[in-house]
Order: sequence, then C-alpha cells, then structure tokens
Amino acid sequence: VDEPQKSLPKNARSISKKTEKPNILFILTDQQHMDTIRAGGCEHVKTPAMDRLLKNGVSFRESHCATPICTPSRGSIFTGRMPTETGVWLNGKKGGEICSSIPNMGQWFQQNSDYDTVYAGKWHVPECHTKDIAGFDVIATGTDHMGNPSDALVIRACDAWLRNRTDTNPFLMVASLIQPHDMCQWLHININKHELRYPEIADDLPELPANFEPGEHEPALLLQMRNQHMQPAWGDWDELQWRYYLWNYYRMVEMVDGEIGRLLESLDDCGLTDDTLIVFSSDHGEGLAHHRMVRKDFFYNEAVKVPLIFCNPNLIQSDVRDSSHLVSSIDLMPTFCDFAGIPSPTLTHARSLRPLLEGKDEPWRSYLASHSTYPAQMTENIEDATMMLRSQRYKYIRYFQTNAEMLFDMQEDPGEQKNLATDETYDDIVKDHRRMLKEWEHDLILAPRLENKTRIYDLIDIT
Repeated sequence: VDEPQKSLPKNARSISKKTEKPNILFILTDQQHMDTIRAGGCEHVKTPAMDRLLKNGVSFRESHCATPICTPSRGSIFTGRMPTETGVWLNGKKGGEICSSIPNMGQWFQQNSDYDTVYAGKWHVPECHTKDIAGFDVIATGTDHMGNPSDALVIRACDAWLRNRTDTNPFLMVASLIQPHDMCQWLHININKHELRYPEIADDLPELPANFEPGEHEPALLLQMRNQHMQPAWGDWDELQWRYYLWNYYRMVEMVDGEIGRLLESLDDCGLTDDTLIVFSSDHGEGLAHHRMVRKDFFYNEAVKVPLIFCNPNLIQSDVRDSSHLVSSIDLMPTFCDFAGIPSPTLTHARSLRPLLEGKDEPWRSYLASHSTYPAQMTENIEDATMMLRSQRYKYIRYFQTNAEMLFDMQEDPGEQKNLATDETYDDIVKDHRRMLKEWEHDLILAPRLENKTRIYDLIDIT
C-alpha cells in the first residue's frame, strides 16, 4: 500500500535537534470541521490561537478520523487501532471500554517511558467525564458535557498543573475540550426557530456552501439519515435558519480557540513552549450545511476529515500545508511514541508521521479506511456498518446493510456531488476499491468481543 510521495516543501527555518525528548501537549476538540481556522482560509471566524499553530507548524489537509463519531473515534485515537480492534465500534455506553489487551496512550507511556501522563477534560470511552482513566493522572475539573461552562475549567486545570509541577520529567498532557460539540444541543433547542433571535446579525450570516444541496444518486440509507435523524428536516428549515446555524457554530469554534489561546499562554509563561510538541486535532468533523447535513457519522468530507496540526519549529518544519499524504487519527499513537523515543505497541495500519513532519521523502500509504456506526448504532449488528476507503484520487463508500455504494472523484468533484458508483464506466475502479477495502480489513485483529460476529472482511465481494 506504499507509494513514493513528494517530500514536504522545505521551510526556510532550519530544524534544530535541541529537544531530544519533547513534552507532548495534545489538544483535542470535539466535532470540529476541518475548515474552521482563519489562517487556513475561513473568513467567518477569528481564531488567533489556531492561527498561531497553523503558521508555526505542519498541518495535514488529508487528515481523516478512524470513524466519524465520538466514542469509537476516541478509542482509536488513544490506541492507534481501528474500532473493530479496540472493540469500541459503537457510540456511547454501547461502545464499552477498550479491549483490555490493547494499551491506551497513557498506559503505554507509563510502562515504557519516564513521561508524566496527565489528562483533563472529556474522555468518552465510554464515560464522558471520569476521574479514572487507566494510564493517566486525571486532573479533576468538575466538568460536564457542555463546552460553554466546562472548557474554561479544563484549561484552568491544565494551567495550574503546568505552573505547579516540580519534577523535570517530560510530560504527555491531554487537554480534551468539548466545543464546538455544543452545536448538538443547539440543534435540539432551535429545531423550529424560523425567525432570528437576533435580527441585527442578518447581514453577517455566512452564505451557504456551494455543495449545500445533496448530490446525485445518494443511497436510501443516507436519505433516511438526513430526513429522519437530523433536526433541519424535522423543523423544515429555510435558508435563513441554515445560515443562522452556521453563524452559531463558528461562534463555538471561537470559544474553544480562546481557551486554546490561554493554554498556549501558560506554556509560554512557564518557559515550556520550545520544549513541547503541540498537537491539535478533533475527534470528527461537522456537517456544517454541506449536503444539507449536520453533525456526524457519515462519510462526506465534512464529517470524516479533521484538522490535524503539529507545532514546534525546533523539531519539525513550520508553515507547511501537506495536501498529498493520506493520514489517519490512528497515526497519532505511533507518532507520539516516535518523538518520545519509545517503540510503538502492536499496531496494524497506523504509522508515525514524524518523517513527514521532518520533510523526509519516504514511501507512504496509498489508501486508508474509516468505519461508521450508521445504521449499526441502532441495530447493534456489525453487518449494518458502513465503511469508507479513501485512495489518492477516489473515495469509495459501502453501506453493508443494503450493499449500496458510492464513489467520488475527489480531484474533479471535491464537493462530492456526483456518485460515480452508478456509472458502469467506473466498474473497474469500484472493484479495485472493494479490493483495497478487503485488504485493509484482512489485516485487522478483531477484539475478542467481536470474534463471534461476522467480519466486515467477509462481507466484501471483490468479483
């Protein structure tokens, strides 16, 4: 699955070897659309903290989550394994805990390094907030599942820990924030609001995206998801309501950016910035009115792609936008291990991003996959899962419950408006992507709780 890739463009700043074993600060937001950073081109937000990271680091434009929904995505982020390997393949309490034979990031670092491992904020594997996370010293924050009051408490807790630490060990700190996830609650309380709460902002509302309308030949299950499980359809939103939703979402992004900025200030004040690899990402994206979709758990780019930025000009390149390498949230675990100077645990498809961050010209994967829980979340039947295979040019999606397929040419149709799977001209390409998906699934080591269930691998016919 490896193929040669062009190296990242060399930045004028040299890469120093000053920090041999850096601190690692992992900032994780919840439900953040990739294109919500002003320095990345989004004119609807002011995000000075994220701008700082983007301008001083390496960002990946083809960054995908292992699954576009909270609990299984987080299970994959903190283990480097796919959802059917961790056993956490459903959302919420249904997802359960990570398989006991698979170490999470904190456990692995505690067992194999001298790093202090600290966690503050949302966990959600499966408990949203808990004081007990194996492998981590959890900073109690008194938070709940609302980002508006909780994110500030998480950042204050991290700030206090940084300012009061006395040992000299490197640290792995996770600051797990909730915004802009409050959009889920906003959608519930604004279903039928056809008049603006604040008419004075009417002229400032964002325009709808170019791919606001659904594309051609959508499968019935996707139509069902939009029409039966999304608030805009329940409330029969008009264009103004859709634009108001966008405006509110961007404000939530600005809220979490403010908290990130405070955390970066804490690093600066403590003299830790130069010795810390800062990593910023999100567990999944947000529909954001593209294809008339909101929230997550589908495979349009808006839900499955996530921001991913690494920042420390002493260690890696700066002001680099990588739009060629296909990367996954499972790659975080081996990357952190690589920078910490420790081996990775047993992994299947995850790879360290360090060579890419350092601008090395090395072979890289030519495709990756992602799982979705829809509609399996309702039936709890793994045969009802949905999967995506993303190659360099195409995206292939398979709904196993109905065997419906989608294929998009991401080069010619980045807005995913034309489903090519219904065009026999593309039969060979569809078959090739089935084969790649089967290869991906073949290598996975299923969690014990799934051993008696049908393997997705067995559901893929490559003839």
